[in-house]
Amino acid sequence: MASFWLCPLLHFLFIFILCISFQVKCDDEADVLLQGINDYRKSLNLTTLTKNDNAECLAEKIAEQFKNQPCTNTTGSNTVPGTEPQFSDFPTLLDKCHLNVSDTRDGSIMPACVPNLDPSLVLNNFTETQYSGSLNDTKYTGAGIGSDGNWIVAVLTTSTPQGSFGSQNNAQNAARLTAEIGLIFSILCLLVGAMFLL
Repeated sequence: MASFWLCPLLHFLFIFILCISFQVKCDDEADVLLQGINDYRKSLNLTTLTKNDNAECLAEKIAEQFKNQPCTNTTGSNTVPGTEPQFSDFPTLLDKCHLNVSDTRDGSIMPACVPNLDPSLVLNNFTETQYSGSLNDTKYTGAGIGSDGNWIVAVLTTSTPQGSFGSQNNAQNAARLTAEIGLIFSILCLLVGAMFLL
C-alpha cells in the first residue's frame, strides 16, 4: 500500500520543487535592449553589462510613472538637459524595490519613449542620443530595464557601494532562499514520515 502512494507523492514533490526553484524568462523588450546595448558596448571594446534585478525593479517602477505621459522634448531621450522630470515620490519608488539613496547615487536612469517599443528604434534611442555617453562609460557594470506602454527605462549600475543597487535586496533574497530550502526540507520530512506510517 505504501508504494501505491509513494510514486504520486514523489511526482508531486518533484513538480513542486521545480515550480518554486525555476522561473521562466521570456524574451521581452528588456532582454532585447540589454542584448543590443551589450553588442554596442562590445563594438567599443567595453565590458558587457550584467543584469541587475534591483535596478530592473526601479526601471519598471519609473516606467510605470511615465506610462501616461506623451513623448515630448522634456521626456525621454529627447530631454533638453535641465528639464528632466523630477519624481517627488522617488524615495517611495526606491522603497518598493528595497533600495536606498546611498546604494543608487552613482547609477544612471535613462527613460525613452518609442511608439510600440520598436526594437531598432529603442536601441537607437539609447545609442544615438545623449545616453550614449553613459553607455560608453566604463564605470557602469550592470543594468536593469523596465517598460510600460511606449516607455522603456534603462538603469545603469556600478560596482561601487554607491551604485550597486543591492544592499537591502541581497539580504532579502538570502532570507527568501533560506525559507524556500526550509519549506522543501519540511515537505521531504513529512513525505518520509508518511512512508514509514504506511
